[in-house]
Amino acid sequence: MPFLRTVLGDIDATQAGICYAHEHLIIDPSFTTYLYPDFLLDSVERACVDVADFYAAGGRTLVDSMPCGGGRNVVKLAEISRRTGANIVCPTGLHLTKYYAPGHWGERITVDELATLFVADIEQGIDAADYNGPEISRTAHKAGVIKVATGQKNPRAHERKVIEAAAIAHHQTGAPILTHTEQGAGALEQLQLFRELGVPLAHVVISHTDRAPDPAYHREILSTGVLLEYDSAFRWPAGDGNPTLDLVVAMVKAGFGSQIVLGMDAARRKYWKGYDGKPGLAFLLREFVPRLKEAALTSADIEKIFVSNPASCYSFTAPKN
Repeated sequence: MPFLRTVLGDIDATQAGICYAHEHLIIDPSFTTYLYPDFLLDSVERACVDVADFYAAGGRTLVDSMPCGGGRNVVKLAEISRRTGANIVCPTGLHLTKYYAPGHWGERITVDELATLFVADIEQGIDAADYNGPEISRTAHKAGVIKVATGQKNPRAHERKVIEAAAIAHHQTGAPILTHTEQGAGALEQLQLFRELGVPLAHVVISHTDRAPDPAYHREILSTGVLLEYDSAFRWPAGDGNPTLDLVVAMVKAGFGSQIVLGMDAARRKYWKGYDGKPGLAFLLREFVPRLKEAALTSADIEKIFVSNPASCYSFTAPKN
C-alpha cells in the first residue's frame, strides 16, 4: 500500500488527510539563522501554537522542508507531532550553498557519498546533530522526502551533484523529491534533469513557482506530469490582486487540478502567531480556501489540492534495486 514516512512512523497514504506541502516548522540556530535572524524558529512551544491551530482547522499533515545541516531538528519535529497530533514529514537532502558556511561538507563529498547520507536518513534514522559532527547518532525518526534546490535557471555543478545524489537515493528507497526554485525560475531545467536521471515526475514537487505567475510557463511545466507547489497566497500586497489564487483557478480549469499542491513556506518568525506574527499557519484553511470557493472551485477541486494530490506525490514508490 502507498505510504508516507513521518517522523513518528509510516502512515497509509489514505490517512494523511489535509496536507500542507512545503513548510518550515523548526529552524535551529545555524549558519542559516546567523545570516537571516528572522529564520530562527527554534521553539517547540511556539510552533505548537500554530500547528495546533492548523489541526483545529482540519489540517492533518505537514511536510517540513529544512534539509541536512541548515537548522533541521527531527527530535523537535517529533515532539511537535506528539503534542499536536499532526503528522510531520521531515526531509533529507541539501539546500542552496548560501545557507551553509563556506567549505561545508556538502561541497566536498562525492555524489555517492551524499546519496549514502540521504539513504541513511530515510532508512536508518536522522542524525540527532543534523550531520554537524563530530559523530553521527541516529534517532528513531526517519526522513520521508528528499529536498534539493537550484538558485538560478540552469543548475550549477554543485546543485546538479545534489540532484544526482537525490535521484540515486530515490531509486534506492522510493522516497519522493521536493525542490526549491529561486522566485520560480528554473523549473523546466530541474524537471529535465530529473527526466535524464529517470526519476518519475509524479513524485517530484517543484516549489515556489507561483512567484513567477505566468500561466503559460505553468502550463508548460505541468504538461510534463510534475507537481507544482504554490506558497505565496499570503504574500501578495493587499489591494493588488492575488496571482496565486489566479494561478490555482487557471490551472484547475486547464485540466491540471491533479498536479497542484499548496503550502505556506512560512520560514520567518513574522509569519507565525506563536512568535507574535501573522497570518499564522492556518491561513490557507481559514482564509484562502473560502476565496478558492468564491472563485468557483468545487469541493472536489479543493480536496484534490489538499488531500489526494499530496497523498499521491509524497508517497513512496517501489525502489528500483
